[in-house]
Amino acid sequence: METPRQKNDLTHEPRNLIRVLGGYRTPRITRSLVELLITLIPFGLLWTLSWAALSAGHWLGLILTLPAAGFLVRLFMIQHDCSHGAFFPSKRANDWVGRAIGVLTLTPFDFWRHTHRLHHAHSGNLDRPRIGGIDTLTVEEFCALPRKERLRYRLYRHPLVLFALGPAYIFLLDNRLPVGFMRAGWMPWLSTMATNAAILVLVAAMIWLVGIGPFLLVQLPITLLAGTIGVWLFYVQHQFEDTFWEHDPDWTFQEAALYGSSHYDLPGILRWFSANIGVHHVHHLCSRIPFYRLPDVLRDHPELRGIGRLTLWQSLASVRLALWDEKKHRLVSFREANV
Repeated sequence: METPRQKNDLTHEPRNLIRVLGGYRTPRITRSLVELLITLIPFGLLWTLSWAALSAGHWLGLILTLPAAGFLVRLFMIQHDCSHGAFFPSKRANDWVGRAIGVLTLTPFDFWRHTHRLHHAHSGNLDRPRIGGIDTLTVEEFCALPRKERLRYRLYRHPLVLFALGPAYIFLLDNRLPVGFMRAGWMPWLSTMATNAAILVLVAAMIWLVGIGPFLLVQLPITLLAGTIGVWLFYVQHQFEDTFWEHDPDWTFQEAALYGSSHYDLPGILRWFSANIGVHHVHHLCSRIPFYRLPDVLRDHPELRGIGRLTLWQSLASVRLALWDEKKHRLVSFREANV
């Protein structure tokens, strides 16, 4: 029986495809500046309007936190492009814009960039540390765990933990210390502590301007909503039934990028707010492509559209998936694994 990989003529030489994609890597500085401004300015305006409405006792202020969270997600995606050196031609510009946005997204830029690069380098490899992604065990690994650890993993993979408690923990607590890299030198500490200091200054200034109650009433819903959206996007990018996981002898970067990353085909408005991050298979193949050039790749190479494609409705089914079945070569639920 043919697999989707065997049917697609384009991808039998993914190394050649990477060379082709290299032609899309050059950022356009004017476009990048416009994308930054049309994201940052509306975010600031919506934050102010939300505060003003809530201060006047109007419920509209809470509704405005939803689009504000969307713009914060988009700011994170710009920070993400900066981490790959893809948003500006200048490394310095990428670094400092990324660090500045990291204060708003509560994410230490240099430390996060380090862990994210490890994710790109080892994604889909069963024999390498699974850093920078959603923890995923194989059926065999899960069955070998003591009962207490199996319960812990089940709780971790529960949707309430992954998409509600998890984002709050990551952005409010976990990002405040270089967890897992305490002895990895000065960079994780400098990045984390400098970001924490900048956050403290910004928060203190905002509380001085608007008061602690109004600040928390506006900022907490925005942060938690944006965190949940961001974690969901990251989850769907690699946690789908026909994703790619292999051991070292059969693992290649190109296959893991192309088949282990989804094409999350969202409606237009959601594609805009998520800065085309749904074109994730192309991004993993060539992470230096600015997000606003990813649609150009799909336009010029339509054969890439169907690889790993998930619609918004289809993606909901991925929530039940929790374990990699090495025999079936797909993600399965706990019930399917009979564990």
